[in-house]
Amino acid sequence: MRTPYERALASLSRREFLNVAWKLGTAAALLPLSSQRLWASPVFDSYPFTLGVASGDPLPDGIVLWTRLAPKPLEGGGLPNLAIDVQWEIGFDEQMHTLAQTGTATAYAELGHAVHVDIAGLESARDYWYRFVVGGIQSPIGKTRTAPERYAPVDQIKIGVCGCNHYEQGYFTAYRHMANENFDVIFHTGDYIYEYAPYDGLSSRVRKHLGEETFSLNNYRNRYAQYKLDPDLQAVHASAPFVATWDDHEIDNDWAAEFSETNTPPEIFKLRRAAAFQAYYEAMPLRRTAFPSAGHLQLYRQLHFGDLMSVNVLDTRQYRSRQACREHSASSCLEYSDADRSMLGGTQEQWLKSNLSDSVAHWNVLAQQVPMFGREATPGNTNNPHVMDKWSGYPAARERLVNDISAANLKNVVVLSGDIHSHWAADVPADMSHPDGPSVAVELTTTSISSGGDGSEIAGYWPDIQPSHPHVHHHSNRRGYLSCQISPDRWQSDFMVMDTVTSPDGQASPGARMVVERNNPTVIDT
Repeated sequence: MRTPYERALASLSRREFLNVAWKLGTAAALLPLSSQRLWASPVFDSYPFTLGVASGDPLPDGIVLWTRLAPKPLEGGGLPNLAIDVQWEIGFDEQMHTLAQTGTATAYAELGHAVHVDIAGLESARDYWYRFVVGGIQSPIGKTRTAPERYAPVDQIKIGVCGCNHYEQGYFTAYRHMANENFDVIFHTGDYIYEYAPYDGLSSRVRKHLGEETFSLNNYRNRYAQYKLDPDLQAVHASAPFVATWDDHEIDNDWAAEFSETNTPPEIFKLRRAAAFQAYYEAMPLRRTAFPSAGHLQLYRQLHFGDLMSVNVLDTRQYRSRQACREHSASSCLEYSDADRSMLGGTQEQWLKSNLSDSVAHWNVLAQQVPMFGREATPGNTNNPHVMDKWSGYPAARERLVNDISAANLKNVVVLSGDIHSHWAADVPADMSHPDGPSVAVELTTTSISSGGDGSEIAGYWPDIQPSHPHVHHHSNRRGYLSCQISPDRWQSDFMVMDTVTSPDGQASPGARMVVERNNPTVIDT
């Protein structure tokens, strides 16, 4: 069943659709500077680059560079409501002796003085370094890397996969280790911030959220600022380009389309959602095609890394049907098996189906949020809503995706996911109720950076996923990230684990190494 937004798009002619898309994608860039009040010679009371720098969404000839001016980061930024010109530089060497390009971008007050520079004309598959300058003050220098040409042969790429960084429940030490891994690109599966108020009842809390639960744009801006002040988070952003997607906590726990967890009237929740969408755009290295407009943010997209890897970045929140079986009095749940329920929405489903059917890459990647490999969720079971929040709670949508993979005759699909604060390596069975049946893909689920505290050797409990299931090859309930070496015929994943995140001196080590061979959709233990 399509959302009202999808129905509206479907009613447009091709010319109208392209015109609307063009306007949404370039609105920020086309604001006439002459109509803005410009702070021509800014003088700052304190350092304006407190939130660091970042890059993202690498293309063969381009990259997005990001920063946000915030001399008082926890007070909305602390700048006057004036536009500020910021110089940017991208160079061939770490010392910035030889520059590839330079330019000027405008930090608008309406966007919290965030800067997104969408650079083109770069060389493919090479490292670059970059920085920003404003009022004679230089930002830290970040490192980034462009993608290989789309169909160019690529021998190897190294990627990191991470997600779920709860500020209160642990230090971001894992990011410090990721920054030293020399990744070509890092995928973030979501829960970049947590919207919660400070939780004084948590005995293991190591840090404290400032302010109450986030509802307004300023709330969200300050929460992102608190997270981005962390030096380890700044270090990992400065080490490699990010490809990010959101999950639920960037907006509200377990949100689904226009529905909140607490049954806020949809017209009210959409106001909160719009504020969260804008703050997310302001805080992340996203292209102008993701510019938030009319309560919508275009987050799903496709990236290519030579002939090696085609990456479909998914949005499993904004267009999904509401979770089934919400009424605790229900003895049965017909809603659960409703064929019209969707995880991606009709437009995104068709977009993904087309991408999969057209792909000639060695590996097809679904970079998304919630696990897909779980067993059958029990209809009527309302005791654990997390089951209904995953792909297992959307059986018809999952079946359509599985069928699309099979129809495209693909046996090289790797699903990247997060959300559940534990490591998993598993086959993706065609039929959830038969986990020992044929597999259509493999799934690599990253644990959290800090959410859940240190964890333990005891298996994390999720009713639809258990380490004893026949399609599960690895599980760990510790914190950490994935480090993946990818070649045309082999995908190797090191499941990195932290010995502690409740102390800032935690060490990372490989907890397991799992391998996938191209055209053999099963995980191989090594």
